[in-house]
Amino acid sequence: MATLLTALGLMSGTSMDGIDVAGLRTDGEAVVERGPTLFAPYDDAFRTRIEAALQAAKAINVRSQRPGDLADLERDLTLRHAEAVAAFRARFPDWTQPDLIGFHGQTVLHRPGQALTVQLGDGALLSRETELPVVYDMRAADMAAGGQGAPLVPAYHAALANSLPAEFRAKMPIVFVNIGGISNVTYVPESGDPVAFDSGPGNQLIDQWMQRESDLSFDQDGAAAAKGRVHSTIVAGYLNNAFFAQRAPKSLDRGDFSLTGLDGLTLSDGARTLANLAAEAVFAARMQMPDAPKLWIVCGGGRKNPHIVQDLRALAEQAGSEIMTAEDVGLDGDATEAEAWAYLAVRSRRGLPLTWPTTTGCRQPTSGGVLVQP
Repeated sequence: MATLLTALGLMSGTSMDGIDVAGLRTDGEAVVERGPTLFAPYDDAFRTRIEAALQAAKAINVRSQRPGDLADLERDLTLRHAEAVAAFRARFPDWTQPDLIGFHGQTVLHRPGQALTVQLGDGALLSRETELPVVYDMRAADMAAGGQGAPLVPAYHAALANSLPAEFRAKMPIVFVNIGGISNVTYVPESGDPVAFDSGPGNQLIDQWMQRESDLSFDQDGAAAAKGRVHSTIVAGYLNNAFFAQRAPKSLDRGDFSLTGLDGLTLSDGARTLANLAAEAVFAARMQMPDAPKLWIVCGGGRKNPHIVQDLRALAEQAGSEIMTAEDVGLDGDATEAEAWAYLAVRSRRGLPLTWPTTTGCRQPTSGGVLVQP
C-alpha cells in the first residue's frame, strides 16, 4: 500500500469570494481521510481587483503574459493564500506540518480552443512563504496533451464515490455535481474511468445579476428568487446556446454566458429564472452520460440555493433518479474542490493521472503539476 501523505488544498473559484483551505490524508488513490477546513473571504476591494483582472486577461496570448495590474495582483493573491495557510495551521495544530500544498490559484482566462488557460498564483512564492512544498499549475499538461484543461476535480469525485457508505455505492452510476460559478458534472460508473465536463452556468450569472440590479453580491439562500417566477422562454433561449449541443468533453470560460436577454425583469424574476437555468443546465448533462444515473450528489455553493436544488430534484424525480446534497451522504459540499486540490497534489507527486480522455479529451491519461520546494 502506498504511503499516506498529508496535504492542504487551496481553492479560489469562479465565484471569487475567497479561499477555501482543506486538509486531506490520502495515497492519491483509494484512501481518502478528510480533515478540517477553513474559509478566508476576500474583501470587496480585492474582489473588485479580480473582476478587473478578468478584463485585463483578455489581452493574454501567451500564458506567461501579465498585462496591466496582473503581476501585482498575482503576488497579492499568492500572499493572501499564504495568510490563509498560516491561519489554518494556527487553528488546527495537528496540521501544522503537511507534506505538501495543492495550489489552484485564480483562473482569469480559459480558452480551451486555443489551448490557453491562465491561473494567477506564484507557486514558488507560496512555497517560500509557507516553507512547504507546493504543487501548482495542474492544468497545463492536460492542455499540452490535447485536453480542455478542465474539469480536474473528477479524479477526486471518483475516489469519493468509492469511499461512500455501501448504501450509496449501491446506487452507482453516481453523478457528482459541483455548482460553483460554472457547474461541472462527474459521472462515476461501477467500473472504468469517470466521465466529466462543464455543464453550464451555475451561480455566476445569478451573482452578476444581483450585483447589477441591487447592492448585493449574491442571492443569499435564494431570498430574492423566492419572490420571483421562472421565465421559461428566457431559460429556453439560454439552453439553445451551441455549448449544450457540443459533445463532451467540454469546458467553459467565465465570459461564455452573459445577462443578455434579462433586461426588463424584476430583481426577483431574474434571480428565479437564472436559478432554474442552473438546474436545467445540470440536468441536460444526462444526455451525454453513458447510462442514466441513479444518484446525483450536489456540491459547491449552488447547493445552498434552495431553488436550484428543488428544480433539479423535480427534474431528476421525473427521470427516476435521486438528488442528495453532499451533506446528505456525509461530505462537506463547501470543501470538495479544495479537498480535490489536495488529492490532486498527491497524485501529481506520485505521477498518477489527473485527467483522462473521458474527462477532458486528452489523448491519454495525463498527470501534471509543477512541484516547487521552499
